Amino acid sequence: MLRGQMMQRPLLISDIITYAAEVYGTKEIVTSTVDGQRHRYTYRDALARISKLAHALIALGIKPGDRVATLAWNTYRHFEIYYAVSGIGAVCHTINPRLPVQQIDFIIKHAEDALLLFDEDLAGLIGTLDLAGPHAPRLVCLAGEERLPQAGLGPRAIAYEALLAGHPDGFAWPQFDENTASGLCYTSGTTGAPKGALYSHRSSVFHAMTTIVGRPSEFASDGRILPIVPMFHVNAWSLPYSAPLAGQSLIMPGPKLDGDSLFRLMDEEGVVSTWGVPTVLQGLLNTMARMKRKPNGLAEVVVGGSAASGQLIERFEDDFGVVVRHAWGMTEMSPVGSSGFLGREADHLDRSSRTKLQLSQGKRLFGVEMNIIDDDGAALPKDGAHAGELVVRGNSVIAGYFRNADASAAAFDAAGWFRTGDRARITDDGRLTIVDRVKDLIKSGGEWISSADLEEAAMRFPGVVACAAIAVPDDKWGERPALVVRMEPGVALDVEALRALMARTLAKWQLPDRIIIREALPMTATGKISKKDLRTEIVGGA
Repeated sequence: MLRGQMMQRPLLISDIITYAAEVYGTKEIVTSTVDGQRHRYTYRDALARISKLAHALIALGIKPGDRVATLAWNTYRHFEIYYAVSGIGAVCHTINPRLPVQQIDFIIKHAEDALLLFDEDLAGLIGTLDLAGPHAPRLVCLAGEERLPQAGLGPRAIAYEALLAGHPDGFAWPQFDENTASGLCYTSGTTGAPKGALYSHRSSVFHAMTTIVGRPSEFASDGRILPIVPMFHVNAWSLPYSAPLAGQSLIMPGPKLDGDSLFRLMDEEGVVSTWGVPTVLQGLLNTMARMKRKPNGLAEVVVGGSAASGQLIERFEDDFGVVVRHAWGMTEMSPVGSSGFLGREADHLDRSSRTKLQLSQGKRLFGVEMNIIDDDGAALPKDGAHAGELVVRGNSVIAGYFRNADASAAAFDAAGWFRTGDRARITDDGRLTIVDRVKDLIKSGGEWISSADLEEAAMRFPGVVACAAIAVPDDKWGERPALVVRMEPGVALDVEALRALMARTLAKWQLPDRIIIREALPMTATGKISKKDLRTEIVGGA
């Protein structure tokens, strides 16, 4: 083999922030802070503080490979931690503060975190954790010293600003193998114990670059992006890396993700693009409807985490001129695997056809390969008709779970592809449609019913805010669908009218046997409706 005569430099996360500080040094990071203020600085300013933090971490004894945990919202300080920790060769371990305390305890112990940095409004949560013993992580509160008494922590924690004080604002970033671990994120543990996805510098930098290539409009020049998707889960869909790499300003929302707070921040900061899950975006949309306008400058919304409904897509686009794009991925994929960017082929489509296209999960990013397989593991045709389990492989897909050999062995098929647990179809031109989670499909009389199809049909009924379809046991058919619905406050549900609307797009045998109204639906820690909890409640007879 004839080798090329090219330099080989490692792909390292520290190179992203040094590049952004030099090339896009005046672009901003704006934060709605935990204490209700607004902090504003540039990428050049951020690099100086990141350098101080790198020195401080080393002074604390943090070594390459050590796990440094965070319990924090989307803020400039969290951004600094991302880069300083990985930049010195340690592992940035983001933890979801909305997880049950028992799961957080498990995750901290399983990862063997050496340090835990947390936002001051989460001090109460810190007090409930089992952090005793010789191997408990040291604590750093993301605030100034004057805030520690208010947080009720006293001498238990170091103040972040005191930690940085006195350290140089320049740092000689080390060079090391690009396959060095850089980040750690655990799944939410909806089935079994949480499992850790351990990212590398190479996978994270590669993923940031391919995300930019796969979503060109969101990374247009002079863009201002607001990540609703949290930094505590799957690196905020890579935005803390891809935005500075593409020269985009980041507008950080802090802990307040209600529609009114998001609208105000977007409006005042001229946000062009925002990325988030449907449940939070629905709240923003409701505020827009009440205000009778969109936030100043908002042009695009990227939806992921769970599928957007056609109703949400059409209200954003038709009522407010805000383009909606789907993305799909998983914690195990860094996480973005496909992009719903529409090309010119959609320019002349009618609304119904365009919505149908937008309800798909788009096409794979470069570096992500996708196949669908049957129950025996055989590959199925990519013809848009056959549906099977989606399997993936690629440069940003895990090769195994962190310290979990059993879960790793179960996660891959015989050919080494990662089994996503999603049932999907793929067209001959590569467009992906997730039919359902395999565990959420309803098998009635030998026929499969998609819970996603039921939910999409129900969400078009006026007044339906959220819904979930689940399987309930049936003596005759094995399983039958039940639909759990949450309505707008003060709006009564006409059950038969809802059935009639759903019957326009679904066969009679697919319609739910039971429609159950709830004032609230259980949610997972990542903002999705918890069907596991609904099954426990409904099937258990509650």
